[in-house]
Amino acid sequence: MATLRLGRSIGLMSVPITRTATARRAGDDLAKAGQQIRFVRAADGVRLASAAHGQGWRLVNVACWLSHLQFDWESPVWRHLLEDLGSFTTFIRYDERGSGLSDWEIADYSLDARVGDLECVIDQLGLDRVALLGMSQGGPVAIAYAVRHPERVSHLVLLGTSDRGPLTVKLPADKIVEFETLLNLIRIGWARENPVFRRVFTNLFIPDASEEQVRWFDDLQRMSTSTENAVRTWIERARVDVSPLLPQVRAPTLVFHALNDQAIPFAAGRRVARGIPGARFVPLESRNHILLKDEPAWRSFVDELRDFLATDAARLEAPFDLANARLSARELEVLRLAAEGRTNSEIGVALTLSVRTVERHLSNAYDKLGVSGKAGRAAAVAKVVASRGAASG
Repeated sequence: MATLRLGRSIGLMSVPITRTATARRAGDDLAKAGQQIRFVRAADGVRLASAAHGQGWRLVNVACWLSHLQFDWESPVWRHLLEDLGSFTTFIRYDERGSGLSDWEIADYSLDARVGDLECVIDQLGLDRVALLGMSQGGPVAIAYAVRHPERVSHLVLLGTSDRGPLTVKLPADKIVEFETLLNLIRIGWARENPVFRRVFTNLFIPDASEEQVRWFDDLQRMSTSTENAVRTWIERARVDVSPLLPQVRAPTLVFHALNDQAIPFAAGRRVARGIPGARFVPLESRNHILLKDEPAWRSFVDELRDFLATDAARLEAPFDLANARLSARELEVLRLAAEGRTNSEIGVALTLSVRTVERHLSNAYDKLGVSGKAGRAAAVAKVVASRGAASG
């Protein structure tokens, strides 16, 4: 395994690697990708490691649990994400506080601290306007940042996330036992050489993984953070609640969720999509919380993401002129229900219309507004609803 000798200076950093056979290919690919590792300081002095590679629209991957900027390139669980997204974006990542190459001795793991970290990364790397990718528990951080800094977020992409943790609602007895059991598994088995305890989390995150992927993920858990940090992170994640922020998101938003996600239920992703005005929801045929390279859901995600980022978001910045668009009352009502994340069938039931009639109203509205493409239409819905709310407020 690679041995990293980290200096304490801030700024561009060359990371020396003692290379073994297992690390050699990853090191070569890092050089080809042009990944540069930089350190920035958070408001409380925590050093955060960040990296960028690829070319294209700037897409910031909001840090979530279990990452390591260097070793992710070797991983059969994460490598395809880095390669595929780096093929059409400038893909910017950072290890969150308490993990990876970032500082591990941390006092504050709160949501506010994590949003502050994202602010520091974007500001100190000199990024004006970016697209955000919030996977898993990176989602609430991305949502909170998008609400705080709407002018800085061109696109918001959420994958396998939830708006609230289990400790924010009244849990039935069996769910309380489940939460405490998983927490105790971290306490007991996180640092052990034998991965039997960590394997529970591996099976939750990637139930359809190959044996090689399973072994890598088992090792990544122990490599990416300490037992104490894992425990505190697990508890803080469970206390997060950004549900009040969902209606305030103004960025064009695309929400993905695996239909049979074993870690965060599908219903949570749908709830997030329904709460964000104009968000488009894309169910994925998968059981995996982390999408794997060879499953069709991964290719669907990449294709949808590429199309979404290709949307000219700047064109949608100005408020729509609803008077000149001459949208009918029925067209506005259909758009409002679409903004809630309802399907055409559900809109038809709510308004006593056939699905074909709903489709006709949507098509007419999009034509009048002069937008096309899935992502453009999703952004248009968000803008129309926001404009309507401002006009009636």
